[in-house]
Amino acid sequence: MALAVVALALALAAPARGAEPSPLEVERLLDSSGYVEALRELGPEVVPVLARLYADAEPERRARIANAFYGLGWQSEEARRVLNADLETDHERLRLSVQWAIGRVSADDDVVERLLTILRSDPNALFSEKAACALAHDQIHLTEAQKVLLYAGLIDTLRSPDARVRRDAIRALEIHTGQRRGFQPWGASEARARSVRDWERWLGDYESHL
Repeated sequence: MALAVVALALALAAPARGAEPSPLEVERLLDSSGYVEALRELGPEVVPVLARLYADAEPERRARIANAFYGLGWQSEEARRVLNADLETDHERLRLSVQWAIGRVSADDDVVERLLTILRSDPNALFSEKAACALAHDQIHLTEAQKVLLYAGLIDTLRSPDARVRRDAIRALEIHTGQRRGFQPWGASEARARSVRDWERWLGDYESHL
C-alpha cells in the first residue's frame, strides 16, 4: 500500500507525456552540472520553455541557454527566433554561443547567409573566425539543396581580399568535403582564381547529382 502511494505521488509530480515542464524545473536543471542531459530527459517539450526563459534572461544566462540549445540539437522555430535576435550582439560569450547554437536548432538559408556575412566582414576577427567554425560544424539540419547554397557561399568567400577570411573559408570547405582543390589562401591571385573556378565546376557537378 505504501509503495502504491509513493508511485502515485511520483506520477502526479512528473509532467505528463507531451506536457511542457515547469519553468522553475527548467531553471533548476540549467543550474546543474550536467544540465544538457538533464534537459534532454524532459524531451522536446523543454525547448519552448527554454526559448521563453531566454527572452527574459540577462546575457550570461542567455549564453547558458544557447549552450543548452547547442547540446540538445533539436530543430525549433522558437529557439531560432530568440537566438537570431542576438546573432550580432557585442557580448562576446553570448555572441559565440549563439553563432554556434543557431545552426543546430534551424535549417534556415537566412542563418547561413548571416553567418557568411559575419565571416566575410565582421570587424571582430574572433567572431568572424568562429562563424566559419559554425558554418563548418553546426549546420546539422540543412537539406542537400541547402548545402549547395552553403558551399556556394564559402566558395565565393574564397575571393575575399582578406587572406585570413580566405583561410577560414577553405578550412570550412575542407571539413565539409575533404578537399582543398589546390587553394592556398596566401597564394598568388592567379592561382587562387584558378582554384575558385575549379571549385565552381565541382559545385556544378555536385548539384547535378542531387
